[in-house]
Amino acid sequence: MTTNLNNGARWLIVALFASAMAWVESAVVFYLRTMVDRIEPYQPNPLPIATGLGFAELVREAATLVMLLTVGTLAGRTWRSRFGYAAVAFGVWDIFYYVFLKVMCGWPHSLLDWDILFLLPMPWWGPVLAPVSIALLLVLWGTLVSTWESHRLEYASDWKLWLLNLVGIALALYLFMADNLRVAHRGVNAWRDVLPVRFNWLLFPLALVLMAAPVAQALWRLHGLKFPASSARRLNDLNQDRQRSSNRARG
Repeated sequence: MTTNLNNGARWLIVALFASAMAWVESAVVFYLRTMVDRIEPYQPNPLPIATGLGFAELVREAATLVMLLTVGTLAGRTWRSRFGYAAVAFGVWDIFYYVFLKVMCGWPHSLLDWDILFLLPMPWWGPVLAPVSIALLLVLWGTLVSTWESHRLEYASDWKLWLLNLVGIALALYLFMADNLRVAHRGVNAWRDVLPVRFNWLLFPLALVLMAAPVAQALWRLHGLKFPASSARRLNDLNQDRQRSSNRARG
């Protein structure tokens, strides 16, 4: 089965789905935080275990990732574009999640408010600006590899660039979980009471730059695709100059 949708239309549909999903996610979190008196998440024990909601919340987070990957798989026509659309979906969902929470309950008050970002495999903490920055990067990369699909973009990032990207991801994950890693030997109960005091804004930009390596390469290749004629003219002029020099040398 084929469709007549172009890449731009597919991108818009994926973004619309992710935005609607973000509203559902924000509503669920709003209900949950209201029930456990945690509208402001920066509190000890952000999801009290006595409520019995912990397991359901963990599964919901995993299910959210499956849904985002699924919509990317359905939208793309190659594995590269499928991952691209999934990245767009994840980025749009994450950004609008905070936008809609602000509409519903007035939180976050600023991009520097602490949030508990994820619960798997242990709680991640970070200022709202940090995940939003990564989400913007995901939207940019996903747009490049899905909307501007080209065989020349298929090789926009070699393994060295992806290795840099993985190092950046690992560094960002460490920064989000650093406080909990320090008390990991004390068990799960210690995680629930950890409240980070300071985020490492010196290392996070480095993590972001490393994660952006494939994006930078894709942009560079796209620049070459946009100006093939001028590049061809420069190459032709260079060949003509060489030919003239060769003729003068023989003469």
